Amino acid sequence: MKTVIIASNNAHKADEIRNALNFEGWEFKTLREAGLESDPEETGTTFVDNARIKAQAVHALCGSAVLADDSGLMVDALDGAPGVYSARYASVDGKDSSDAANNEKLLCELGSVADSERTARFVCSLVFIDEDGTETLAEGTVEGKIGRSRVGENGFGYDPLFMPDVFGGVKTMAQVTQDEKALVSHRGNALRALRKKLLGE
Repeated sequence: MKTVIIASNNAHKADEIRNALNFEGWEFKTLREAGLESDPEETGTTFVDNARIKAQAVHALCGSAVLADDSGLMVDALDGAPGVYSARYASVDGKDSSDAANNEKLLCELGSVADSERTARFVCSLVFIDEDGTETLAEGTVEGKIGRSRVGENGFGYDPLFMPDVFGGVKTMAQVTQDEKALVSHRGNALRALRKKLLGE
């Protein structure tokens, strides 16, 4: 059995990874399930940088195969912000801020921006480090636009504001089921890309 440590304790993320990378003989464990603690400072300037920081920190702890991701929202009218600061966009102390606070700040920043210019994308970068230290990278995106108010009860983060083009730009990520989201999401796209690379396709 090959054990892969997910550099996270997010249960939804872990389920999505297990479903996408359901290789025979592989098992995925969150940090908590593996009895590990790791919370390195994410000092990278790109999503790949931060995913690599997390993956390398866990790999150094246990020597097992590790999968880490970093993701966020990039808004064109804000020159790519919030970007790598997506989780702490509204923070005043450098720590993660609440989804509500981040969403409210984004709405304020885009208050005078026309609907046609509210284009954005979610980006997910994955870094897989095998037992021998071999590194495999994959990235996924989903294009869309930012709405003018939060809509929907599902999802998390900026999902209630983000309307993917694939849904016709009229439905937010928070208005669809987890399964529907996984089919089009940035993390789902990144995982499908990683799966192909690991299979050598």
